[in-house]
Amino acid sequence: MSDDATRYPLSWPRGWKRTTFRRQAMFGKAVKSSNYDGTTSYRGRANLTVADGLNRLNGALRRLGAQNPVISSNLRRNLDGSITAGQAKMLADPGIAVYFRLNKQPLVLACDKWNSAADNMAAIAGHIEAIRMQERYGVGSLDQAFAGYAALPPVGGTQGGDWRAELEFQPGDHPITLEVVEARYRALLKQRHPDQGGSHDAVVRLNLARDAARKYFAPEATK
Repeated sequence: MSDDATRYPLSWPRGWKRTTFRRQAMFGKAVKSSNYDGTTSYRGRANLTVADGLNRLNGALRRLGAQNPVISSNLRRNLDGSITAGQAKMLADPGIAVYFRLNKQPLVLACDKWNSAADNMAAIAGHIEAIRMQERYGVGSLDQAFAGYAALPPVGGTQGGDWRAELEFQPGDHPITLEVVEARYRALLKQRHPDQGGSHDAVVRLNLARDAARKYFAPEATK
């Protein structure tokens, strides 16, 4: 994965065009329903939930053998940084970017064509499965298929300074050490915790900034 990629907010990969007009997705899932008295059942289609999109994408990444995947998005996060699965609200920017390593190479796949984050996750999952099928058919190798997806630093990455800004360091502050970061993190956590008038999102951003700083100062320890 790219060392600059953040889980939240979305770190869109450099060089990837953004979609101007998004479309209703072609993805969905089969559902079985019954009428009110339970005497007749029928099959139908339903939109994907965030949990559905996550399951599809994580499954595709696992089958691919992707290492250290980071799913970057504007979806709300739990305090541990994981995506909150029960979200239903449409996002102003539903883009999804996935950073990972394959055979030690940093790669990225991104999609914002569809108007829901769940469907953009499903689109990336489908793309991964299509690439894997090429290898099974003997058309080419995974390395060849992913040659065009090398990860450049994303737009809005952390190592360029975003974690410093989130932790309220100023350009002239020095020296910044991991010990200083941890102390600043603890102080800001007290201020930004919901019990102190802060917000859930503020704590998530703070946790991710702390994690990015730890990786910056001690990358081997975070692998």
